[in-house]
Amino acid sequence: MTTPLAEQLRPKRLNDYIGQLHLVGEGAVLRKAIESGRIPSMIFWGPPGVGKTTLALLISQYLQQPFYTLSAINSGVKDVREVIDRAKHSFNSILFIDEIHRFNKSQQDSLLGAVEKGIVTLIGATTENPSFEVISPLLSRCQVYILKNLSEEELRQLLDTAVAHYKTVDNKTVVLSETEALMRVSGGDARKMLNALEMVVASQSTKAEEIHITNDLVLEVIQQNLALYDKSGEMHYDVISAFIKSIRGSDPNAAVYYLARMIEAGEDPKFIARRLLILASEDIGNANPNALLLANACFDTVHKIGYPECRIPLSQTTIYLATSPKSNASYLAIDNALDLVRRTGDLPVPLHIRNAPTKLMKDIGYSKGYKYAHDFEHNFIEQEFLPETIVGTTIYDPQDNAREQELRLWLRSLWKKKYGY
Repeated sequence: MTTPLAEQLRPKRLNDYIGQLHLVGEGAVLRKAIESGRIPSMIFWGPPGVGKTTLALLISQYLQQPFYTLSAINSGVKDVREVIDRAKHSFNSILFIDEIHRFNKSQQDSLLGAVEKGIVTLIGATTENPSFEVISPLLSRCQVYILKNLSEEELRQLLDTAVAHYKTVDNKTVVLSETEALMRVSGGDARKMLNALEMVVASQSTKAEEIHITNDLVLEVIQQNLALYDKSGEMHYDVISAFIKSIRGSDPNAAVYYLARMIEAGEDPKFIARRLLILASEDIGNANPNALLLANACFDTVHKIGYPECRIPLSQTTIYLATSPKSNASYLAIDNALDLVRRTGDLPVPLHIRNAPTKLMKDIGYSKGYKYAHDFEHNFIEQEFLPETIVGTTIYDPQDNAREQELRLWLRSLWKKKYGY
C-alpha cells in the first residue's frame, strides 16, 4: 500500500516543522521546555491538520524517549492499562493519545495514576475545548497548548516541499500554476491540502510530462473523488458546518438531515448539543431569548439520557432553532466592544459610577452625582456611563426582527437621540 503524501512529508526534525511559531519558534514557551529536556504532560488543542500528532512525534524524537500511541476512537481502558504496564519498564515514556476528547470518564480516570506518578508524560490531542471534554483532575495536571490553523504562507511552504518531493523521489515535475483552490479546500488543514494535491497529481501522472495544478483541475478532481479525499474522516467537519449553516439559514429540513448524518456516524451527542448552545446565542440571541434556554435544557438532557433517546431532544432543539428569528447583534456587540477596548485601553471609569467604599474615596469624588435609577419614574434617569473619550459610541445595534424592534423602540423612548439609531 502506498504511503500517503502527508505521511511521507512528515518532518523528521523539529527545525523542519512548519507552523505554530508561537509554541515552537525560537524562544517560544514549548520550544524552551523541549530544549530543557523536561516537558510537562500536555494537551494540544486545535483544528485538524495543524500538526498535533507530528509535534508529539518530534518531541519524542528530540528527547529520545520511548513513545506509545493510542487512538481514543478505538482504544479502551484495557489498552490504556497495557501501555502503562509497558511504560513502567521504560524510562521517561511519552504516551500520545489522539482525539483524547473521545475518552469517557473511566478511560480518562485510568490515566490519572500514571500521570501523577510520572510513569508516563501524557500528550493528548483534541479538536474540542479540553475544559469541556477532559476531566478536571487530569486537566489540572496538563499544560494546554493551542495550535492554530496554518497561514497561507505556511501552506505554500508545504506545497513547495511537496513539489520538491515529487521531483526527487518520484521524478515527477509538478507546476503550481494556481493554488487558490488547494488553499480553499484545505481550510487551513495541511493534511486535506496534501490529500487534494496527491489526488490531482495521481489523476494526471500518465497524461503529461509536466503536471500543471490549476484551480479548475483541483475542483474537478476533488468533486469526482470526494469519498477518497475524505478518507481520514475530515468530512465530519464539513457535516457539522452544513448543520450549523442550515440552522442559521432557517432550513429545518436540511438541519435535521445533517443531524441524522451525525447520529448515524456515531458523533458524540454532547458535541452536537454544545454546537446548538453556541448557535442559540450567536445566531439567534435576543431575537428569541428562549432559544438559549431550550438549547441549555437540551444539553442537560443529552447528558442525562444519551443515545438513542437523546436524538429526540436534539431534533426538537434543532427544529426550534432553525425556525426561530435570527440575530447576531449580541455577537457583533461583544466583538465591537472588545475591539474598542483593545484600541483604547483601560479608559478611566467616570467618577460618578465608581465604587466608593471608603470616606477618602467619597471625598475625592467617587460616586458623587450618581443617580440611583430606582428612585426615578419608570426606574430610569438619564446619565452617562461610558468613559468620556468614547461617549456616543454605538456598540449594540438591534436588528430587524420583532423582539429587537421592541428593544429598539424601548431604548429610543428612554434615551431619545443617544439610542436613536
